[in-house]
Amino acid sequence: MKAILCSHFCTPDELELTDIPEPQAGPGQAVVRVKAAALNFFDTLIIAGKYQHKPPFPFSPAAEFAGVVESVGAGVTAVAPGDRVMGNIGWGAAREAVAVPALQLVKLPDKLDFDRASGLIVTYGTTLYALRKRAALKSGETLVVLGASGGTGLATIELGKIMGARVVACASSDEKLDFARTHGADETVNYATEDLRAALKRLGGERGVDVVYDPVGGPYAEPALRSLGWEGRYLVIGFAAGEIPKLPLNLVLLKSCDVRGVSWGAWVRREPAAQQELMTDIVRWCAEGKLSAHVHAVYPLAEIAAALKAIADRKVMGKIVLRP
Repeated sequence: MKAILCSHFCTPDELELTDIPEPQAGPGQAVVRVKAAALNFFDTLIIAGKYQHKPPFPFSPAAEFAGVVESVGAGVTAVAPGDRVMGNIGWGAAREAVAVPALQLVKLPDKLDFDRASGLIVTYGTTLYALRKRAALKSGETLVVLGASGGTGLATIELGKIMGARVVACASSDEKLDFARTHGADETVNYATEDLRAALKRLGGERGVDVVYDPVGGPYAEPALRSLGWEGRYLVIGFAAGEIPKLPLNLVLLKSCDVRGVSWGAWVRREPAAQQELMTDIVRWCAEGKLSAHVHAVYPLAEIAAALKAIADRKVMGKIVLRP
């Protein structure tokens, strides 16, 4: 079968499309024929050796996938051949078939297509965990979303609106902000042309904003933190800007606000049953049309380099999907 392999830490252009043996289902495993595999920003890091997880070589990028169960190993009762499923395995899905622990799979309703389903788990799973479990977001609160047009940002806008928040989307171009508005953002800030601190102070009013969702980091972190009101919550999601910011803790003291880390992957490993509950809501909302799971573009496996470069260049609004 065909697979994209990373045999050393490399650039997207150095990834190889090659033939490897078909996987076999071991005990507790299922083999899934991959219909779509979603890429994330961390895929650009993992192939370069800049991510916190460094898989043994050779490995395939792409954590998320959706497809059809082909076979199951001994002891598997959660899924059966023919089931439509999606999963998240950290890396390894940029190939035609994968063998995965069956308990990591989520069944799909017939009305949810493979392309959109493949990109649901990481972005929407991370975000619902962040907003529900870490921020305890309440209806009527103001939620600021940095990097609002990317896959995670889009998920935050949509889930924030479902939870009743007033959503302020922040991004680096008017085109991206128009996209954010079409997906529910109430207010927008172009932080390439407008001072972020001043804009959020204006939009937050005397009360300030309640929650900041930050997958970007870099120069936007401190002004976003300064925008928080009394007992606000600043969610640390990631550092797409490349720079890990150093935040002045006197701001946390003066506002009685919280800086809360969102380590979704570690939480999933500790509380898999709670993660399944979140995914039940996410899959239902997506099937009902309440979540777009917007796919920016679909690429064949052979064009993974172009797909990863589009993500690295921040040209993507929504998700990028590989279709084996």
